[in-house]
Amino acid sequence: MRDYTTCPEIESAVAQYFNPRRNVIVPNVWWGLDLNHECDLFVLNKAGFAYEVEIKVSRSDIKADLRKRWGHASEKIRRLYFAIPAKLQSSVGLIPERAGVLVVGPKGAVVKLREAKLNKEARALTDKEAAKLGHLGTMRIWKLRQALLNLAERKNIPIQEVLPL
Repeated sequence: MRDYTTCPEIESAVAQYFNPRRNVIVPNVWWGLDLNHECDLFVLNKAGFAYEVEIKVSRSDIKADLRKRWGHASEKIRRLYFAIPAKLQSSVGLIPERAGVLVVGPKGAVVKLREAKLNKEARALTDKEAAKLGHLGTMRIWKLRQALLNLAERKNIPIQEVLPL
């Protein structure tokens, strides 16, 4: 059974938690939306409001984040969450009070330990910003597909096994 302790594993579990069929979920967003920091996961809901999910895999990772000058503040972020593996539950006290806490356990089960406080200054994204987010997400898909094709070629794996249609 997988423990879900790495960034890619936590990212995948949290994306499923926020449901990509209902929300636009894009990893590693900042430059395309003129944010002053990178969002590990950027979630856009149907109402046009954005959530940021910061993924942390160690206690030192959480502490290092606290020293960053921007503090995840943005008029474009309605709610801020920290996603952590279950092994870090004892470190929740280090996470800012305004941030929600998502704990990822075995098999990728996500439990909301604390709800994020609402940023009342946040605004909905404009249509142009939402379209840009969709563009960024599409760019990630094609980059990933190319990486999978390259992996299949290097490992001599049939492409259908890596990219089933």
